[in-house]
Amino acid sequence: MTTPLRTALRGSASLTFLAAVMAGLLVISAVGLYADDRVLGGVPIWLKPTKFALSFVFYALTLAWLLAHLRRGRRIARLAGAVIAVTAVLEVGIIVFQAARGRASHFNEATPLDERLWGAMGALIVVLWLATAVITVLLWRDGMPDRAGTWAVRLGLVLLLAGLLQGLTMVTPTAAQLALDEQGLATTMGAHAVGVPDGGPGMPVTGWSTTGGDLRVGHFVGIHGLQAVLLFAMLLPLVVKDDARRSRLVIVFAFAYGGLLVLVTWQALRGQPLIAPDATTLAALAALVVATAVAAAISWLRPVPPAA
Repeated sequence: MTTPLRTALRGSASLTFLAAVMAGLLVISAVGLYADDRVLGGVPIWLKPTKFALSFVFYALTLAWLLAHLRRGRRIARLAGAVIAVTAVLEVGIIVFQAARGRASHFNEATPLDERLWGAMGALIVVLWLATAVITVLLWRDGMPDRAGTWAVRLGLVLLLAGLLQGLTMVTPTAAQLALDEQGLATTMGAHAVGVPDGGPGMPVTGWSTTGGDLRVGHFVGIHGLQAVLLFAMLLPLVVKDDARRSRLVIVFAFAYGGLLVLVTWQALRGQPLIAPDATTLAALAALVVATAVAAAISWLRPVPPAA
């Protein structure tokens, strides 16, 4: 483990520091899950800080490790990494602050303070997305030492940006929320559940709705697309030796993963739980699987160009 961590530290001290801070928060939040029995929206109050801390550990370490492979634009990359670290600490800090107060952090406009904090979170995530986009441009240009790794980084970062943007699907107020707001009644503005109220029955650990659609599924799939594609690219040499085939298969996997992101988001927007797909969703999934299998077969059977 020390070698990847040293590589990450060399790539971005700021992002490595962010990962360390989030690892510490992960421990604190885990203690909170055990010691604090308060519940908010049907889930333990410290579950959201725990999930965000864990997600940012992977997010920060992955980007820091990748930045160590940059050959150009390192100064800009260090600045972008520092921006991400600051905005992430502030974003998660608000989540922790609201959890400690027993208040919802997301979609909460019940009081002037809640509204200002929710507005600040929205602004921070825009800054974080833009800084991540800058890193995407730098890494897209430089790539990795091998072609398969280069495409894994490029397409994985695109999936990450798409997953972050998918979060915008949750901030639109529902008709019921708008009606309550027009009456001057305190309400949340936005929701992750579709077809059912937030806070209903959910899956273990993730809390994703088991009675309606849940937009957090696609958000999760997207923001961890980078790790998924990188892991696939790292394991692929165990069974595929030539770089040309590996590159093609990485591209196929990334597009299939993007298809999965679209599929689960579409399923959620139709008010359908992840664990209860209907025939239409299953047919779409089957089509995605078949298309992926055909593309993978073509990528494998296509002749490999001779080495220069």
